[in-house]
Amino acid sequence: MDPSPVAGPKGNALTDDRAFFGHPRGLSTLFFTEMWERFSYYGIRPLLVLFMTAALFDGGFGFDRETASAIVGIYAFCVYLASLPGGWIADRWLGLQRAIWYGGVLIALGHLSIALSAVFHQATFFVGLILIVAGTGLLKPNISAIVGDLYTQGESARRDAGFSIFYMGINIGALIAPLITGYLGERVGWHYGFGAAGVGMVIGLITYKLRAPGTLGSIGLASTAGPDEQRKVKRYVGIGVGLIVAVVLMALTGMFTIDAPALAAQMRNIVLAMAALYFLYLFFLAGLNTDEKKRVAVIVILFVFATIFWSAFEQAPTSLNLFAADFTDRMLFGWEVPILWLQSINSFFVITFAPLFAMLWMALGRRGQNPSSPAKFAAGLFFAGLGFLVMVMAANQVIAGGGAVRVSMMWLTVSYLLQTWGELSLSPVGLSSMTKLAPRRFAGQMMGVWFMAAALGNLIAGIVGGHVDPENLSQMPALFQRTAISLFIAAAVLAALIIPIRRMMRESTAADSH
Repeated sequence: MDPSPVAGPKGNALTDDRAFFGHPRGLSTLFFTEMWERFSYYGIRPLLVLFMTAALFDGGFGFDRETASAIVGIYAFCVYLASLPGGWIADRWLGLQRAIWYGGVLIALGHLSIALSAVFHQATFFVGLILIVAGTGLLKPNISAIVGDLYTQGESARRDAGFSIFYMGINIGALIAPLITGYLGERVGWHYGFGAAGVGMVIGLITYKLRAPGTLGSIGLASTAGPDEQRKVKRYVGIGVGLIVAVVLMALTGMFTIDAPALAAQMRNIVLAMAALYFLYLFFLAGLNTDEKKRVAVIVILFVFATIFWSAFEQAPTSLNLFAADFTDRMLFGWEVPILWLQSINSFFVITFAPLFAMLWMALGRRGQNPSSPAKFAAGLFFAGLGFLVMVMAANQVIAGGGAVRVSMMWLTVSYLLQTWGELSLSPVGLSSMTKLAPRRFAGQMMGVWFMAAALGNLIAGIVGGHVDPENLSQMPALFQRTAISLFIAAAVLAALIIPIRRMMRESTAADSH
């Protein structure tokens, strides 16, 4: 699916509208819908590992940390990958607008199901996670596609600004969610936190239902497929849903048990094998010319380094969250800060520093000193490495105190600051590099490859993120140290490849201009 479809060369009353800070009013509808959807997602994600590892008498499941962290990793992995069939279903059957609506409904039902696990225990909890994965797959890619649809073909700068505003909505949702769900979940009851996240999604659904007809009109309303193809897609979706239901029923009735850490490891190996086979296909069977093969080689390199980055960065809801719970002094003026409030730090820093990074790149560009994309990518890995080096020092303080010492919140704050700088250096640059390097025939698939790197990173983060345990202090600094070293090595290797990669990207730009 084209990640940035356009409305047409001439526009219309909806695309020419400038009522929302110089942008179409439809952007405000999508802004608030996405803000509340992200509120619901980031409201429960860091709560999951705390809830699942809480003792039964504290209202949790009593899972060991390795299992709970692996489940969170599998959940986040599936959320990312669900965007691929979600975009396909919207294109070939539902249309973008209906996909967003049904996706939001599934997410809201998922939160309701999780909240009901207070009564029905584990069965509705895991059904709820599956519903959220399916709903996010329908909503997430298609709401971004409609943002692109709001602008005409000649409005590149205005479209970029529109996406910047939209991205701000994502981070506002991620900023306020842990503040509300964290307080309710930790201080009132786990399921009040889960329920609050669901209420956020319901608010987003109501906003979308009331405002979409007047602000979006027919944009993204129709499917691009004919009736025959739509029937075929319905059949495939029905088969897929049936298989999922069958597996869930067999698991719930005890026909087989799922070992989450082992499953996560198997999924990691399968995805890595699939990625390797796909890149081999591109090199040897896709009919690419020599220049295109060189660019795919660069994409392979970026895919590997992006996976390394996200496997560290996405430890926030697992290992770093557990560190905040067990080893961080969260007392502030005599009041203990909820654990999840620290999860808002990254979003606060993104909102604060994103405009500054944009101004920095523009200022350096005017002087002819703007770093190349590979250099920014390497800097992102290096900043993230520094963030985990900070955590090594914090963990060593805990070890020195025999586990009885709680360290200052400033350790996590500085770590999150450095990781945010890494995110702002790497994430937008990675997306841009994919669009520049991808062979034209595989542009959409290359965006899928980028999101696969993020999905794989989430999965790996879940696998390693459970090794922060008061009962086994020695493995904690080792985890942070391995993460930091892998990031520094990746940054150094990529820095050594800056010149050939920069040459490759320059050659591809020259080739595209002919």
